Amino acid sequence: MTFLVTGATGTVGRHIVDELVRDGRRVRALTRDPGRATMPAGVEVVAGDLTVTDSLVSAFDGVTGVHLINFGGDDYGLLRNGREIAELAVKAGVRRVTVLGGWDQGTLEPAVRAAGLEWTFVCPTEFMSNALGWAEPIRTEGVVREPFGDATTAMVHEADIAAVAARALVEDGHAGRTYGLTGPERLSIRDKVRVIGETIGRPVGFVELTEEQARERMAAEGQPQELIDFLIGVFANVPEEPNIVNDTVERVTGRPARTFARWVAEHADAFRP
Repeated sequence: MTFLVTGATGTVGRHIVDELVRDGRRVRALTRDPGRATMPAGVEVVAGDLTVTDSLVSAFDGVTGVHLINFGGDDYGLLRNGREIAELAVKAGVRRVTVLGGWDQGTLEPAVRAAGLEWTFVCPTEFMSNALGWAEPIRTEGVVREPFGDATTAMVHEADIAAVAARALVEDGHAGRTYGLTGPERLSIRDKVRVIGETIGRPVGFVELTEEQARERMAAEGQPQELIDFLIGVFANVPEEPNIVNDTVERVTGRPARTFARWVAEHADAFRP
């Protein structure tokens, strides 16, 4: 049985590849640029773009289970061709599908539901890897500057997201489930900065920006206005339900969700000068 992982070089996708390989599964990794992909031995790397359905036909050939993401393209926009992808999966004889969702549902989720596939939706809260956005100022200045310092999220390790998706692909009992995923604790931005400092053994300061200052900085960095409004909106009023700590990772994988301190320890060199 072959399992296809789309977004295979991404933050979660690469971990799914690793999980399936460790489990002894045959893996096909889809990426828009195979020449730049570094994968474990035995993984078949194929070219394809989720936004272009015709580019996926050969990648689906002979596949039993597929991990999909609901976005694609350079702008990470929601897929518009969800129905076509679901139809392709059915035609290819795919049995199981996992879908990594974001804040919004696109065309893919309803199409997968309607196609008669054994689907599982994986819906994490904030990725721990988002903290890498602070790596450069921590390395060079030893400080993080952000608005809404008391905004709290239940950040989840990207490897835990992958572990849940992999279990859903290879095990029975997950069809028709939507798994909201969190880490084991809810932390404010101030807490996260403190944990980084404690873990790398170097003091890290925190400077709270006003909303206006944050908007000006993001605009100067070239962020589109739509993304600026989204980020400000999310952290000014953190969604409550996705950030209520749950034990889904442990129930699905059999082990507790990884802590943010562990994630930082795994990426400590990114924060050190």
